[in-house]
Amino acid sequence: MILKKLSIINYKNIETATIEWSQKMNCLVGRNGVGKTNVLDAIYYLSFCRSISNPVDSQLIRHDQQFMMVEGEYATDEGEPEVVSCGMKRGTKKHFKRNGKEYKRLAEHIGLVPVVFVSPSDTQLIDGLSEERRRFMDMAISQFDRPYMDALVRYGKALQQRNSLLKMDIEPDPSLLDVWEEQMAAEGERIYKAREKFISEFTPVFQHYQQTISGLRETVGLIYTSHCQRGPLLEVIRRDRAKDRIMGYSLHGVHRDDLEFTIDGHPLKKEGSQGQNKTFAIALKLAQFDFLKRTASQTTPLLLLDDIFDKLDSERVARIVDIVLGDDFGQTFITDTDSGHMARILENCRHDYRIFEVNDGMVKLCSKEM
Repeated sequence: MILKKLSIINYKNIETATIEWSQKMNCLVGRNGVGKTNVLDAIYYLSFCRSISNPVDSQLIRHDQQFMMVEGEYATDEGEPEVVSCGMKRGTKKHFKRNGKEYKRLAEHIGLVPVVFVSPSDTQLIDGLSEERRRFMDMAISQFDRPYMDALVRYGKALQQRNSLLKMDIEPDPSLLDVWEEQMAAEGERIYKAREKFISEFTPVFQHYQQTISGLRETVGLIYTSHCQRGPLLEVIRRDRAKDRIMGYSLHGVHRDDLEFTIDGHPLKKEGSQGQNKTFAIALKLAQFDFLKRTASQTTPLLLLDDIFDKLDSERVARIVDIVLGDDFGQTFITDTDSGHMARILENCRHDYRIFEVNDGMVKLCSKEM
């Protein structure tokens, strides 16, 4: 997929912008806080129907304005045009359209324009709660497996209903608990099998990118853990129903799944340096790109790299650039505060590229190579 043109009105700090992109490499340069990440976020929004940093849509509208609009003009890998747009007024719901036709369910859109977003906050995958790592798996799988997203929704509803019963002051009806536990188990088993298959196929791809970036200095691994590994999920859930009733929420299920990251056989969270953690996170995302390219309806994702070079040595930066400029990767968007840094990165680029200067929400083309 190629994003040919992006139009923005009143999205975050961007009053208005119309940007025509290079089909290969696009660099956005400017000081911190001027709006570079907001441009990438607008691209992400058109893929996932939500901001990567703020789940409250009304807060995405520029201050003192009453509406916002984001529109992308794309070309598929086969050259077919696609137009995706979203508009929203304050106090009303957002309207997402594909080629002028509004979606009835936003879930129908996920996967049309696969995107991989790499940012400094990705180290939360390592340092953060298990929720971050589950979200990583879910976002990757949902872009090529739509029934998986439906299973997540049904599981979430059953979990919410069961937790509501567990919190009741009076003793809940056991037959109602049975209903929601059976749905949790059925959907949870589907989710587990999809996650297990994904991690099994994803791990060697991830290890390849991590070793390439690190120069074969480290050996890394991914270990998937789930309550489904303890036996049939329905039995696992019902085994501690009394304890769940005391706690007021469900202690077992795929909503507690996790990924353990290892480096040289030890937990990365305890052993990894800042550079190693960042390399690990970037390799995860590049592997996600590679995986999606082969699975998401054979569609090449867009790659968004937001200020990723800090705390990495020059050798690792050079290897990352070599990877994303290679033929295996498609259209790439990079932000950086140092225009000279970008110029050095692109010095030997054999593909077309464009450099944009961002200043206080204004985006201006300042260099292009065609």
